[in-house]
Amino acid sequence: MANGEHLAVLQRTVSSRSPYRWELWRTSYPQLELDLSGADLRGQDLSGLNLRAVNLQRAYLALANLTAADLTGANLIRANFYEANLTAANLSETNLLDARLIGATLTGADLQSASLRTADLREASLVNANLSHAELIGADLRAANLRQADLSDANLMRADLSRAKLNGVIACGTNLSRVNLSQSELIAAQLIKASLYSARLTAAQLTKAILVGATLVEADLRCANLSWANLSRANLSSASLQGANLRGANLSRACLKQADLSQADLRGANLFKTDLSGAILTGAVLPD
Repeated sequence: MANGEHLAVLQRTVSSRSPYRWELWRTSYPQLELDLSGADLRGQDLSGLNLRAVNLQRAYLALANLTAADLTGANLIRANFYEANLTAANLSETNLLDARLIGATLTGADLQSASLRTADLREASLVNANLSHAELIGADLRAANLRQADLSDANLMRADLSRAKLNGVIACGTNLSRVNLSQSELIAAQLIKASLYSARLTAAQLTKAILVGATLVEADLRCANLSWANLSRANLSSASLQGANLRGANLSRACLKQADLSQADLRGANLFKTDLSGAILTGAVLPD
C-alpha cells in the first residue's frame, strides 16, 4: 500500500508539470524510503523523474510516460507497465520479478544488471537496450524487438524468444540454454561463446551470425538458416540440423559429433578440421 504523503507529493508534481518540485522534496528528505507500492499511476506523465530506489511493487503504470526517468535500484516486482513508454529510462539494478511489460517501449533503456526473472515482455520494444548482465530466466519475450540490444553475459535460461527480432544483437557469453528461439531473427547477431545448450532454434534466421566458440550441444536447428554464419570452434555435438541451410558457413574446427545433418545444405561451407564423427549426412549436399 502506497504511503499517502509520498503519493500526494508525486501527484502534485505531475499536475503542476514541475519535476523540480519532486526533486526538491527528495533532496530535502534524502534518507526517506519512498513507498508507492500498489499506486495507480496509469497514463501519468512521469518522464524525467528521479524514482531511484522507490518502492513501486505492484504499481499500476499502464500507458504511463516514463521517458528518461531514473528508476535505478527501484523495487518493481509485479508492477504493470502495459504499453508504458520507458524510452531511455534508467532501470539498472532494478527488481522486475514477474513484472508485466507487454507492449512496453524500452528503446535505448538501461537495464544493466536488472532482474527480470519470469517477466512478461511480449511484443515489447527493446531496440538498442542495454541488458548486459541482466537476469531474464524464464522471461516471456515472444515477438519482442531486441534489435541491436546488448545482452552480453545476461542469463536467459528457459526464456521464450520465439518470433523475436534479435538482428544485430550482442550476446557474447550469454546464457541461452534451453531458450525457445524458434522462428526468431538473429541475422548478423554476435553470439561469441554464448551457451545455447538444448536451445530450440527451429526455422530461425541466423544468416551471417557470429557463433565462434558457441555451445550448441543438443540444440534444435531444424530448417534454420545459418548461411554464411561463423561457427568456427562451435560445439554442435548431437545437434539437430535436418534441412538446415549452412551454405557458405564457416565450420572450421567445429564439433559436429553425432549431429543430424540429413538434408542439410553445406555447399560452400568451410569444413576444415571439422569433427563429423558419427554425424548423419543422409541426403545432405556437401561442399565440392
